[in-house]
Amino acid sequence: MKRYFLILTVLFAIGIQAQEIPEKPNSPKLMNDFAGLISSQQEQQLEQALSQFARETSTQIAILTVENFGGTSSEDFAFKVGEKWGIGQQGKNNGIVVVIKPRIGNSRGQAFIATGYGLEGAVPDAVANRIIDHEMIPSFKKGDYFSGIALATNRLMELTRDEYTADEYMDQTGNKGGGISILGIVFFFAIVSFVMRLFGGQRRSNMGGSSLPFWLMMSMMGSRSSCSHSGSYGNFSSGSGGFGGGGFGGFGGGSFGGGGAGGSW
Repeated sequence: MKRYFLILTVLFAIGIQAQEIPEKPNSPKLMNDFAGLISSQQEQQLEQALSQFARETSTQIAILTVENFGGTSSEDFAFKVGEKWGIGQQGKNNGIVVVIKPRIGNSRGQAFIATGYGLEGAVPDAVANRIIDHEMIPSFKKGDYFSGIALATNRLMELTRDEYTADEYMDQTGNKGGGISILGIVFFFAIVSFVMRLFGGQRRSNMGGSSLPFWLMMSMMGSRSSCSHSGSYGNFSSGSGGFGGGGFGGFGGGSFGGGGAGGSW
């Protein structure tokens, strides 16, 4: 009797575990709004952009919104989806899984970005965390899930397309306010200009006046924007971002090694 009960318990546990991870849609999709957070038109926009990106680069970015993580963590859920669905190309392991659970009642909203082995260099853990904090959560807090997903999608596309490095992205987003840093630069060079005017005399004139600091300031401001959003997120105009072409061809059997990061709000 005890043995029979033990077998039933194991089978029940296996059944629960199997229910944690949704099955791949019969018609493969990269954007899966299981939680109903965005409109059908917005879901189609994201699907078209993700599908075209997958065709052009072979990198597959799969996004799932769910009402819960089936009793497991967001991290475990994301990795299991990646492995079960085989997101990314076999051998290249160039898949990314983004999972999002909205804030419901007293339950906090959560998001996690899991990266395949082949993309851990382009999107290291710190960058995945920054994308969630910087691109996603500010919009999610306002209930605007489409904007947060679209901004994060653009960033992931740009990073995996090597439009800029992970370090450049971290530098550019180091200060969420952005404008505060620029104001600080302006203030600093204003002080430099004042000191040059006060003590430079004729020597200052021979050196070209106070224009040099402001040329430097403009150069620095230009370098700060070197990895800014290259196009509006609404139509994914970054890079080659139009829609066009056929649908998503299907997942390729990629593997995941534990890279990624999450956040909550």
